[in-house]
Amino acid sequence: MKQILITLFLSLIILPVFADTNTDAVLKSELGRVEKVDFEDVEQNYSDKNQVKQIVIVKLLTGEFKGQTTVVDNVITNNPYYDIFLKKGDKVILHAEFEDDGNTIDYFITDVYRVNFVYVLIALFGGLLIYVGRKKGFYSLLSIFATVLLILFVLVPLVRNGFSPIISALGISIISTIITMYLVGGFNYKSTSAILGTVGSLIFATILSLLTIKFSHLTGFCCEETMFLYQADPTLNFKGILTASVMLATLGAVMDTSMSIASSINEFYKINSNLSYKQLFLSGMNVGKDIIGTMANTLILVYLGGSLPLVLLSQNIDLQKFFNLNQVVTEISSAIIGSIALVICVPVTAIIAAKIVTLKKNKIDDIILIEEIQKEDYNND
Repeated sequence: MKQILITLFLSLIILPVFADTNTDAVLKSELGRVEKVDFEDVEQNYSDKNQVKQIVIVKLLTGEFKGQTTVVDNVITNNPYYDIFLKKGDKVILHAEFEDDGNTIDYFITDVYRVNFVYVLIALFGGLLIYVGRKKGFYSLLSIFATVLLILFVLVPLVRNGFSPIISALGISIISTIITMYLVGGFNYKSTSAILGTVGSLIFATILSLLTIKFSHLTGFCCEETMFLYQADPTLNFKGILTASVMLATLGAVMDTSMSIASSINEFYKINSNLSYKQLFLSGMNVGKDIIGTMANTLILVYLGGSLPLVLLSQNIDLQKFFNLNQVVTEISSAIIGSIALVICVPVTAIIAAKIVTLKKNKIDDIILIEEIQKEDYNND
């Protein structure tokens, strides 16, 4: 099993080489710091609102011209979606473009540099995870890191190069599940049961997503980002990308549920090794019923929280029209499909875990005996 895990980690490094995208299409940007800000009124042509232009002196912090300063215009249009209010000391992201002569470079402010505090949050999360979870917390952090690498450097390049988003997402989900379960749960039948339960539930969610997209006439264009992506690459399979999004959004909750069920059945057997397959299955189902209520509610709240502006918009639109919007149907369907996959995960994992315990009873007894001996040796020391 350790060799399998090492192979999977190596695949994270090797696969991006074969799935590399065209980096020439990436817009170049530099980091700068605001040194001075002056204000200037702008003549009004299209709006009654006052507009102000900020004359910003920016010092380049990266790139070929690092250390030099440039003057950039920043127009305030009174539209909070687009406006960037700058003051001295702010760090900004600059987009560089050549002028018509091909030699002079113009810089444009695209956004405020805001990721610094994100690094603080990541460090806080990682520290708490290791402090509270100890060894398992560390392994959990490794599994998160592996999953992020898989999505960013394997799934994304594969989809952008024309591979099926559904097959790519399913493959990434399976690899992520194997890494996570074996790292956190150990190399045992409990983790294997959880993996099989997760994969079975994801396949069911995938089929249900495809049926929903077909019969609900969903287009895959559910948000502004998909429109930008369409402009960048109109050849992509946006319905497939929507299905992949549902799969990835469901994966975390399904993994959590399957591991809880498999772990419970394993513990029941440790306490009483005379339990039959039916008794183990029913015990797992009882635990699963408690998990379903809170976890399904969690999934619904995640989708509702992420779509709160859309929900608030319902006050300004006829409800029949609102609930028929492509974006609204997409969000509702995604939440319900994730919840259904969660419910399906309980009996599927319970059946698999109980069956594996029953079929591999002698081997599991040996594992339990070894664990008890190790505990006794540890206590004696």
